[in-house]
Amino acid sequence: MNREEALHIFRHSEQIVSADEVNASIEQMAQAIRAEMNDTFPLVLSVMGGAAVFTGMLLPRLDFPLEFDYIHLTRYRNTTQGSADMQWRVAPAESVKGRIVLVLDDILDEGETMAAIRDRILAMGAKRFLSAVLCEKTLSKGKPLYPDFCGFKVPDRYVFGCGMDARGYWRNLPTIRALTDGA
Repeated sequence: MNREEALHIFRHSEQIVSADEVNASIEQMAQAIRAEMNDTFPLVLSVMGGAAVFTGMLLPRLDFPLEFDYIHLTRYRNTTQGSADMQWRVAPAESVKGRIVLVLDDILDEGETMAAIRDRILAMGAKRFLSAVLCEKTLSKGKPLYPDFCGFKVPDRYVFGCGMDARGYWRNLPTIRALTDGA
């Protein structure tokens, strides 16, 4: 991993969502979440590390009482290809039992990771499971679940920025970009 590789990736990508569009979408999502959960006391779980930026942008807009924690389940390991094996680095705590749980993640690709999270949380006794993602990838095949709250539908390309990475780079971008040929 080095600066030149990161710059190569950036040069071989194109912006598909502007920073203003990201902010407006997160505000709309926050309004929808407030309407759904304002009278509850949910446990909000952020999926590390991709959801860190999205979570930091969304949480201050949820102006109702909530409890916050994080989980870490990974499939990608700094590559652009997912792998079937998943690894829990930080599993959900027992505090999910009897709770309404809202899980925040950066992107829902095929839905396998979020489905595994949902299954684990519900098996631990959560009262209700909801998910919010910044992006949902548009695929031609079905998914095991769809997000309850979604900022953007993105094409079936490798996207990065706003917490999502390309080979470990560019999580810090305020925009969402997609790789082009040559990356």
